[in-house]
Amino acid sequence: MISPAIADLRREYARATLDERDLSHDPVVEFARWFAQAQEAELPEPNAMVLATATADGAPSARVVLLKAFDTRGFVFFTDYRSRKGEELAANPRAALVFYWGELERQIRITGRVSRTTPEESDAYYRSRPLGSRLGAWVSHQSRVIPSRQALEADLREAEQRFRDGDVPLPPYWGGFRIEPDEVEFWQGRPSRLHDRIRYRRAGGWTVERLSP
Repeated sequence: MISPAIADLRREYARATLDERDLSHDPVVEFARWFAQAQEAELPEPNAMVLATATADGAPSARVVLLKAFDTRGFVFFTDYRSRKGEELAANPRAALVFYWGELERQIRITGRVSRTTPEESDAYYRSRPLGSRLGAWVSHQSRVIPSRQALEADLREAEQRFRDGDVPLPPYWGGFRIEPDEVEFWQGRPSRLHDRIRYRRAGGWTVERLSP
């Protein structure tokens, strides 16, 4: 049964419009423009994105991760390769991303093939992280069942002793993934749920299409 209180939750979107004539022919250029506007609006963690993956037989999972780089090659995040998402991407190297910026009444959807970043790229980013985060990468076997919080903190103390000189190298199981987009959709909320949806679809070059809301 649908709760009346939830069913009545709605808002009208009327902040902006989205016209094909105003867009770049390159979705990465357009993404950079939207991302800069999200930063200028001082949104909390504008680089937060939902990452959806699936097993080889199609069982889906999703979680929020942080975008750490993007360019013409794709969109990059970093993680433990032994995690659930890492294992799923190894078995089924396709993924979907969603950025939702409610204050701007916008979202961006991205789908594409996934590959690992180079060890050099992973190491360069890893060494830019705070010391605690680098230690955490050695302590956590992401997604594995652990006996208690206390056991995790004990492992952290052990890692702090092991790397007490402050040189914490890149773990062999940790690094980046890059999503090379084959579709990018820009969504702008509009009144009466007649939202603007513009999709870039890779077909040799990029084809730009308007979708029904």
